[in-house]
Amino acid sequence: MSLKEVSMLPWVEKYRPKTLDEIVNQEEVVSSLKNILQTKAVPHMLFAGPPGVGKTATAHAFARDLFGPNYIEDGYFLEINASDERGIQTIREKVKMFARQIPMGEYSFKILFLDESDQLTDDAQHAFRRVMEQFSVTCRFILAANYSNRIIEPIQSRCAVFRFKPLSKIHVIQYLKRIADNEGLEVDDQAYEVIYDFSEGDMRKAINILQACASISKKIEEKTVYEVMGYVSRGEVRRILELALSGKFTDARDEVRRLLYIQGIMPSDLISAIYRELFYIDLDEDDKLELLDLLGEVDYRISEGATPEVQLMAFLARLAAKRKRA
Repeated sequence: MSLKEVSMLPWVEKYRPKTLDEIVNQEEVVSSLKNILQTKAVPHMLFAGPPGVGKTATAHAFARDLFGPNYIEDGYFLEINASDERGIQTIREKVKMFARQIPMGEYSFKILFLDESDQLTDDAQHAFRRVMEQFSVTCRFILAANYSNRIIEPIQSRCAVFRFKPLSKIHVIQYLKRIADNEGLEVDDQAYEVIYDFSEGDMRKAINILQACASISKKIEEKTVYEVMGYVSRGEVRRILELALSGKFTDARDEVRRLLYIQGIMPSDLISAIYRELFYIDLDEDDKLELLDLLGEVDYRISEGATPEVQLMAFLARLAAKRKRA
């Protein structure tokens, strides 16, 4: 692969951790896996946790540290995504075919990594359980699941379960800064904060947002992130709320119309932005509780087909009335 081809890869793949030492914010999991590497007594494993926290990267890093850098080419590792092939036929053909073959190198077993395993149907999971029993000598299985409760108990009982945590803000931002330095990007601190808020600890999503911003400009600001995400900024939402509170209802209505009909902001996204900002406006806690209740009603009505502008205006009218009474 040429250098040009490498530079065009999605950054998620380009900056995927290569060894267990590069996995961040999962200290307990990494420590346990390193102990397994020392003993070479590899069990079946279940990696459970929210998306984008390093389950797939950890599986690849573990296999690389165990089998060496050519772990895929040497036939020691196979990855299957169960969200693409979730039926029993996949288990009977692909999984069984790989698991039954005895590896030719120094290791007596291989690793099959089943990503999104919680997407397997119940029949496929029961078939997979039988495969785990049949070929445990020649193959170890690593399952990754966002929702481990969807994995049947017979499979869970055969696996060592590793729980992955959402990534902390400091680790996400540190990793993004490393990518920005390598790619020659100039990113301000507030942009990093907004990227983390949108990613909610999902490193994959955070990296994709950063790459999308970089496709627009090498200098990335908070405004750039909001443009890429198609969301309304906190400053714009705060302005709408403050206009309503100060009695400038017509101006607030015009701002809402601009966001809906000119910028093309989705009503549901605007409601979410109002929800986040509502906690910071200058109102009594009881008034905020009442407005939150109303905002939930507005969200429901819009989802049921009500006119977004009318519903949002009703919310702003109630907000303006609160200030007048105060």
